[in-house]
Amino acid sequence: MTLLSVNVGRAKAVDYTDAASGLTAIDKRPVEGPVRIEAPGAPGVGRSGLAGDTVCDLRFHGGDDRAAYAFAREDLDRWERELGRELANGSFGENLTTRGLDVNGALIGERWRIGEEVVLEVTGGRIPCRTFAGFVEEKGWVKRFTRSEAGPGALLRVIVPGEIRAGDSVTVVHRPDHDITVALLHRAATTERTLLPRTLAAAEWMESGLLALARQYAEKYARA
Repeated sequence: MTLLSVNVGRAKAVDYTDAASGLTAIDKRPVEGPVRIEAPGAPGVGRSGLAGDTVCDLRFHGGDDRAAYAFAREDLDRWERELGRELANGSFGENLTTRGLDVNGALIGERWRIGEEVVLEVTGGRIPCRTFAGFVEEKGWVKRFTRSEAGPGALLRVIVPGEIRAGDSVTVVHRPDHDITVALLHRAATTERTLLPRTLAAAEWMESGLLALARQYAEKYARA
């Protein structure tokens, strides 16, 4: 299991984002050499966990629970075939492009060691937005990505900070005792809301926005 590339983005003005600033840094590009990754701060305040990377909409990106975003090269390859065009590493706005790692089958709370020191923890999956759709320029993209079997990719928190670089090995060093995967949590948050109460088995590790959604749903229907 390998980290193929580390990808960072700079803010750019576009006409397809809901961010109040009108800026997005979804256009991530691979960088050479080591990149520092660390916990960036509380959600809504903290930005990207990667040095040199920009987060423009703090409502949905950045902060400790979403310090980085990983997507599998295998899933980019699958989208290449479906879309009929080349997708470079970083094309889906991911910070980390991996090879040989089951990103979407990862458990919420699963920990990955990257290289010799960095440890990251899986917190959830990506919920596609208007900015993503505008960047990809594909009709019906939000629904298409949401319902795809390729999976959403994984949001990550930093447990042990340090430097990472393309070519680093990735090792799964911990798997919690539940069955809530990135893919299952994504389905629960999007197309199969009745699964949300089940996902609370992973509440200890979940990204704060998804956790709030699961708790609200469970409370609402517990009273019904």
